[in-house]
Amino acid sequence: MSISVNTMRAIDHWVGVPLCAVASPLVALLDGVKNIFSRGTDAPRKLLFIELSEMGSAILVDPAMRNAQARGAELFFLIFKSNRASLTLLNTVKPENIFTIDSSSLGGLIKDTIAFLLVAHKHRIDTVIDLELFSRFTALLTGLCGARRRVGYHIFHGEGLWRGFMLTRKVHYNPHIHITKNFLSLIHAAFAKEIEVPFSKIQIADSEIRLEQAAINPVALSQVRERIEKLAKDASIQFKQGQQRLILVNPNASDLLPQRRWAQERFSELIQGLNQRYPNDLILITGSPAEFDYVEKVRTVANIKNALNFAGQVTFVELPPLYTLSDVMVTNDSGPGHFSAVTPLRTVVLFGPETPALYGSIGKSIPITANLACSPCVSAANHRKTPCQDNVCMQAITVSQVLEKMTHQLNEADHERASK
Repeated sequence: MSISVNTMRAIDHWVGVPLCAVASPLVALLDGVKNIFSRGTDAPRKLLFIELSEMGSAILVDPAMRNAQARGAELFFLIFKSNRASLTLLNTVKPENIFTIDSSSLGGLIKDTIAFLLVAHKHRIDTVIDLELFSRFTALLTGLCGARRRVGYHIFHGEGLWRGFMLTRKVHYNPHIHITKNFLSLIHAAFAKEIEVPFSKIQIADSEIRLEQAAINPVALSQVRERIEKLAKDASIQFKQGQQRLILVNPNASDLLPQRRWAQERFSELIQGLNQRYPNDLILITGSPAEFDYVEKVRTVANIKNALNFAGQVTFVELPPLYTLSDVMVTNDSGPGHFSAVTPLRTVVLFGPETPALYGSIGKSIPITANLACSPCVSAANHRKTPCQDNVCMQAITVSQVLEKMTHQLNEADHERASK
């Protein structure tokens, strides 16, 4: 049985806070001993990133990782085992430098945590960057992994987010700039020759947010294309790649924040509107294998012949080929909005409990948000947990709004294709 998100939050608070209190003096003592034998302020050579729970963050942190790589650091990464595949889209970190923790059971979590701490010491990691927003678990991993330079977000004079004194370089988390810039501020702190209080006293230009594109395997591209054409043929649909558009509809969102979901019936209405406007184009309703039934309900209610249930039809590593073959995708604020940014695919992403100002896709994306007075209701300050049980912020987004932006993106895709 896997550990639920709420259970993880409870453990992080009720176990994490006391452990941080106990571990902080020990970490400080070890730092004091190490400082006696300090060789000065060498630049990071073996740099570990810790980001456990968010698959999309593996994409959003990529500009920061490449920045560190360009400065000469060898990169390592720690992530939950279930999210490891997200690091394969761009392959910035070598496979052998990726460490995982199995979060499917408490026993596995404890076992892999101990194993990670041992292997981190073995690799002599000298710098660790905690990408998580005020997680006590990752703070403990940061403090105990043996690195002399430890970078992460610190609450300073704020309340309620205390997680001990694990950091040697404390960075102010800025809730008013995009998360990619917050990640880059961590890199500045890691390589800075002088201590700043707080880090990072720099300006980060938009031009620094550059995302690499995924290398598309021609064989995988051909296999995905054949799979789509076969599925269409089995449904008695005439579809030829390049002659008709391919439109993706991704109706689900992870259980981490179910309030991000636009209603199933809205997606069904959108599919009907898309088919009415583009009757010859193929619509694939995407999702994981576990989301097949959810997707099937959207398809059944829409009752459009050219709309097919595509849940579970591609593996994670086949997402870039699928996105490369497609013209546009609409999705809730979830992983696919970020994964597609490593391809030319144009997207429309629906936001409610969170804000695109901080977490918007950095690809060819148009965000839609209702901008209610209560939005965004999740943040670093509440560990991304909201009391809301009625996501009016998502309900306020209309089918006509989404259809308008989808039309714009399709027109732009057509224009790009014609100009090639």
